[in-house]
Amino acid sequence: MSAPLITVQLCTYNRRALLGRVMSALFAQTLDPQDYEIVLVDDGSTDGTYEDVIAALHPTCALTVVRQANAGLAAGRNAGIARARGDLIMFMDDDVLATPGLLAAHLRCHRTNPRAICRGGVINVESFDELPPARYSWRNYSGAYFWTTNVSVPLALLKEAGCFDERFREYGWEDLDVGLRLRHMGVPSILAKDALVYHYKPAPQPEAFAGMARQARAQARTAVQFLDKHPHWRVALATGQVAPALFWSGVTGALGWPSVLERLAKPDSADGAAPLRLRRWAAARFARAEYYRELRRERAQRSARS
Repeated sequence: MSAPLITVQLCTYNRRALLGRVMSALFAQTLDPQDYEIVLVDDGSTDGTYEDVIAALHPTCALTVVRQANAGLAAGRNAGIARARGDLIMFMDDDVLATPGLLAAHLRCHRTNPRAICRGGVINVESFDELPPARYSWRNYSGAYFWTTNVSVPLALLKEAGCFDERFREYGWEDLDVGLRLRHMGVPSILAKDALVYHYKPAPQPEAFAGMARQARAQARTAVQFLDKHPHWRVALATGQVAPALFWSGVTGALGWPSVLERLAKPDSADGAAPLRLRRWAAARFARAEYYRELRRERAQRSARS
């Protein structure tokens, strides 16, 4: 087979409920199926994602499926990159629905900007069944230089940058690390407003609140790792590792504010449940407080070791 123009790479982990819709949207692109391929990495799913969804796919374009033991997103991305055949590689996530013209828009962007990152717009939605019009607006803007929800780059440039750092095993920052290295290489990041996706982002339910805090703590640990690797003001600012934020989070922690938020998000049964909107507000802010608490703990441990 001749090499495709672009490779779509995505990793999945326990997305049985969404992945079928995600893949169907990629199979329904306006681009000629011979011009693109999909490389899907199943990073150790245990919920039937492979057996119930991936094994039942009916691709209209070239599809490569890689199954591996759970190793984290960076390792999964690299496994996909190793099998990519396109001159360009586009990254998206397993909770992202492509619009029909997504890949054609990325190709147009690269024709005008051949040595560049092309990043598209992301429209957050609570359901894939009720989608707003696919139009770019200021609400879709992200200043991220390289955000793998919807981004593409020449494969050769990505390999020159060193691909993904597999030391980032927990949640967060592995794509911004790649973006920073590409930026240091002089690769510009171009916004392609017509390259649009829908990102599944429902309002969290109470059973997800504990997971939000766990994810925030994991993101804090990788944030410290990110700044250790790139001791630059951009990274410090992006990850919140600046003196005012760290000081204020320490003050609010000492005053007991995180405990108040935690009780609001998960009240004692004797007190009755607070309104769901208030509980969501509290859960989001408790997760943020946990992020900074873990930042301070991790930074202190690393400082002690050095």
